[in-house]
Amino acid sequence: MRTIFTILILTLVVIHLQAQNYQKITFDSSTADGYYLAVEPESDDILGVLVLLPGFGQTAESIFPESKIQNVAYANGILTIAIAGGQKLYADETVIKKLDSAFEHIKSKYKVDKNQFVIGGFSAGGTISLRYTELCAELGQKAVIQPQGVFSVDSPVDLSHIWDYFQRELKKDYSAAGTGEANFISNIMLREIGDPINSPETYNKLTPFNANLDQPGNERFLQNTAVRVYHDVDIVWQLKNRRRSLFDSNALPSSEMINRLLLMGNENAEFVPANQPGYRSSGLRHPHSWSIINEVELIQWVKQLLKN
Repeated sequence: MRTIFTILILTLVVIHLQAQNYQKITFDSSTADGYYLAVEPESDDILGVLVLLPGFGQTAESIFPESKIQNVAYANGILTIAIAGGQKLYADETVIKKLDSAFEHIKSKYKVDKNQFVIGGFSAGGTISLRYTELCAELGQKAVIQPQGVFSVDSPVDLSHIWDYFQRELKKDYSAAGTGEANFISNIMLREIGDPINSPETYNKLTPFNANLDQPGNERFLQNTAVRVYHDVDIVWQLKNRRRSLFDSNALPSSEMINRLLLMGNENAEFVPANQPGYRSSGLRHPHSWSIINEVELIQWVKQLLKN
């Protein structure tokens, strides 16, 4: 029994090490960030592609230390791609052009079909993933890919809501981390797209969801797509450490978006509460973390979508 257990542990260790051996692949040599990271599956027969986007300003390399998603995908015939959106909270023309170019390269290199993709991301990466998937649905056959599913990890799905949150954070000036982030990102937003009051059309164009609209907004393009939003709704931690209420959480607009999709008849729209507290790879407790995902369950969801 001990021998079998030892072999099992060694096998898991080998899989872990192999899955961490990613390739850095350049698809646009004209820019320093024109690359993606690829973790090829154990099997030569690729079931499909799982695309992961990191948070605002984070590199593609930042994803793998924070999650074991790529390890589970490796053992299940799924190619994992990590690609960064840069210092962007939204899928503007620059981000869309980059993703389109990367996906064309992936389709060609790995001989995968445009319908063999699932896309998701952490924080801003999830916001971008949702809006990009909406645009793919809107474009139909003209789109570079047609994601079978999309997920976000504690992402701000409503740009007007996150703008208002940043203003409240600046006014409170309680947490140095929160105030610094709010000041930095809201200044970029103000410079690039203005504010929701003076530039409502721009916000409506870029946001995956707008809770203030009486009629369906961009979320209507997700009506026939599997959608998941992951959140660690630890209000006790937020109140104690950041002086934030549920009103300040990304979960608030996310839950409303999912509810409206359900009302549209999308039974594959899910709000997924974390079944374990979020932690960063450093050991720091933080609800805003990749670790709120159950990696095995996520990959089973992805596999089912890719098989349909």
